[in-house]
Amino acid sequence: MRQNKLGGKNQSFAFIVDGECEYLYIQMLQQNEKGIKIALKPKILQKKKLSEQYKLVTELVNSKNYDKIFWIIDFDVIIEKTREIQRGKKTELQEFKEYYMKINKNDKLKEKIIIIINNPCLEYWFLLHFETTTKYYENCDKVVRQLKKHNQLSDYAKTKDFYTKYRKDIYLRLKPFLNNAIDNANRLNPFDFENVQSGLSQMQLFFETDEIKTMLNN
Repeated sequence: MRQNKLGGKNQSFAFIVDGECEYLYIQMLQQNEKGIKIALKPKILQKKKLSEQYKLVTELVNSKNYDKIFWIIDFDVIIEKTREIQRGKKTELQEFKEYYMKINKNDKLKEKIIIIINNPCLEYWFLLHFETTTKYYENCDKVVRQLKKHNQLSDYAKTKDFYTKYRKDIYLRLKPFLNNAIDNANRLNPFDFENVQSGLSQMQLFFETDEIKTMLNN
């Protein structure tokens, strides 16, 4: 078994995502960071219900294959579905809050599961690479318009070709500004179910895990 730079066994991380952008971003990180001796395991759950995502996330806790499980949530989807729900029925927001609380009140789940919320979407994390902002954008299109004002991503597109372009993939474009993004994300207020109209990205929670932080700094 190969040994990582922390002196222990290779760390294995599972990623539960509901969109292709998150999948491709993690894939490009894995491709470019050769020194990171961990197995990144993104799992596409496109258009799957929250209940199905939660079921998989919690099932993976009992698997010996993964040391940590990251559940990445784009909050614009939850807000949109909440608006569409019929009156009197449980909303997507209420459902997610139940799962969130169950995980955070259970020591076993909380130890291995890290919930990452992007509000409204992953592009807010990209924007934090270039801006110190707390602005809330009601949809992802508005974030993208702001993102494209920056030269490094002026041609940004939510496509596989853009994300995986040879020697100019999404991770390589953003990497020089990664520390800036982490600092900016840490300046934001914590997620609050009572105030969901707040710009937010928690992607720094992945980059600040001991295993990743140590390896990126080597």
